[in-house]
This record gives sequence, structure tokens and C-alpha cells, in this order.
Amino acid sequence: MELIQMESNRVERYADARLEVDFPTQSVLLDGEAVHLTRMEFGLLSQLAHSPGEIVPRDSLMLNVWGYGPGIQSRTLDVHLRRLRIKLGSYSRSHIETVCGLGYRLQPAKALQALSALASLVASAVSG
Repeated sequence: MELIQMESNRVERYADARLEVDFPTQSVLLDGEAVHLTRMEFGLLSQLAHSPGEIVPRDSLMLNVWGYGPGIQSRTLDVHLRRLRIKLGSYSRSHIETVCGLGYRLQPAKALQALSALASLVASAVSG
């Protein structure tokens, strides 16, 4: 996992063994393939990717992505997170973690996990 920082206070890119997020261009690659996200889905993923491995509180996501203060009760985060998980497929099941009562965490993919997924893919292609 790497965060590339071009200026002293600005992170330009997040990358792990499977996922790349380019913040300035708002582009996402998963296993080398482009993933098309809405502005809000990208905002949500961006917030998580800026703090990989750390719990990002729900209130923080609501404020930073939608501008909603802590008193606002809304299911919009849940809906957008569900759509983001669908678009990221198997990656999201393993790496976007819900921490009950606290928030959400992006767990970076390790190279070994990526190799294991690739081996499974090759094995199914050979046997199919």
C-alpha cells in the first residue's frame, strides 16, 4: 500500500495490490481496469483511501462527502456505500470494513491476497 504525496500537505494517489485511486483526476482502477464511480461514490472512497487502515467515523463521512452535520439522520451513506461495494465487487467484501458503532475502514490489499485471487481466476479459466 502506498500513498503518493506530491506537495507537502496534499496526497495525490492511493495504491495497494489491487486498487488505485488518483485523487486529482478522480479515477479508480481495480486490478488494472477502470471503475466508473459517481461523484459521491468517489468522494466516499476518497475519504476512506486518505486514511487506509484507520476507522473513519460515520459523522466525518457524512460531513466531508455530503456536508451533513451530526444531527442529520440519513441513509444516504448506506445507499452509496452499498453501490460502491457492488462496483468494487470482491475487493469491497474483503477490504471495506464496517466497524459497528464507529464507522468504516479501508483495509489495503496485500500482494499475497492479490496473487491468491489471480491464481483462483487462472485455475477457473483453465478448468472451464
